[in-house]
Amino acid sequence: MPRNSTSRSSGKSTPVSPYQGHAKGEPQDVLDILAEDHKKVIKIFDQFKKLKSQGDVNEAALQSLVENACAELTIHNQAEEELFYPILREATGEADLLDEAEVEHASARQLINELAAMQPGDELYDAKFTVLGEYVKHHIHEEETEIFPKAKKAGLDLEAMGDDVRQRKQQLRGELGLAFEDEEDEDAEDDRQRTTERRSVH
Repeated sequence: MPRNSTSRSSGKSTPVSPYQGHAKGEPQDVLDILAEDHKKVIKIFDQFKKLKSQGDVNEAALQSLVENACAELTIHNQAEEELFYPILREATGEADLLDEAEVEHASARQLINELAAMQPGDELYDAKFTVLGEYVKHHIHEEETEIFPKAKKAGLDLEAMGDDVRQRKQQLRGELGLAFEDEEDEDAEDDRQRTTERRSVH
């Protein structure tokens, strides 16, 4: 399905997340926000692979990773389709490239829906999530190397688009009953702080 995807038999993996973004502390535009989403889901797929490589697999942990990845992808893709792709399509006339991106989203959505009806241990559960990861990584690479540069050259207000995408993502998180992203960041910081405190005690 992915266009120009790298064959597994070649032994090479598709490079992912080449977008560098702005320096830390600078205002985030829509490309930074989308690239952060990309890094987040790539990390989840890598965690799944690592967990699967362990001898005694924790099925509850596997399911948590799958559900988290599927939720993040659903929110990200919907925000892109509603707010990023239409504006970019109008500004650049890149119909073919954006049509392919939306077809890739649809393929991912089909796998996400199938995974939602499954549990770890079901036949093809692991395979479906692994293939979803391959599709997503390929899509990310094309988006960051082909679509993002065109968005930069189009003269769009990328920071205003970033505000709209951020707000829409928070709305979608609320609809799905998920923690808002700033709350997730606080939780992660609390976890890091607790880890540091435990280390200082010993």
